[in-house]
Amino acid sequence: MPITTIPDLVDSLLSGPHPLPIVSAGDPVLRRPAEPYDGQLSEDQLKALIEAMKETMHAAPGVGLAGPQVGVPLRIAVIEDPATGSEEAREAMGRVPQPFRVLLNPRYEPVDGTRVGFYEGCLSVPGWHAVVARPERVRLWGQDETGRELSEEFAGWPARIVQHETDHLNGTIYLDRAELRSLSTSEHVIERWNQPRPSAAARALGFSLPPEEPAR
Repeated sequence: MPITTIPDLVDSLLSGPHPLPIVSAGDPVLRRPAEPYDGQLSEDQLKALIEAMKETMHAAPGVGLAGPQVGVPLRIAVIEDPATGSEEAREAMGRVPQPFRVLLNPRYEPVDGTRVGFYEGCLSVPGWHAVVARPERVRLWGQDETGRELSEEFAGWPARIVQHETDHLNGTIYLDRAELRSLSTSEHVIERWNQPRPSAAARALGFSLPPEEPAR
């Protein structure tokens, strides 16, 4: 019998293997705007889906996961970042620890015109990274898993995470925003471009960075 409702889809997903399979680029679910979450799931279903997404994010590992990435076309995402890496890299990226968070119906707007470019990867595009220039500060609105309204400002790497995951909910993947000349395998990023800022990659591969982040 075909699955026709979101609750049935979630029940089927949760009854399958864990961690949940991550949908890869090329699946239409990643290219369609997700439905706003307005109580389609029971309290128990929502809690179980959140726990399964958390488990899947940790196992990948990643710092964020959106509903469409596990085949659920709802505006729900989870984020968490232990902010590992060198002190120099964390400082350059503005990367600070983020506790586990659930975002329902998130949307964001830039706080100012400052944009910064860094390499990004995606669990739905395994094995590749590319530089994406994004607003350095954003304001995020939405709800948490209890329905509490959120209105928070994020800066640095946390701002990048919430933009990346919210984009997924709009049918956008990071490659849509990337400097495609920067596209590199994960191996090249580790071996060649493992610097706090992508200036050397911009110089060698021939792509531009925002004026606030010049290639030098």
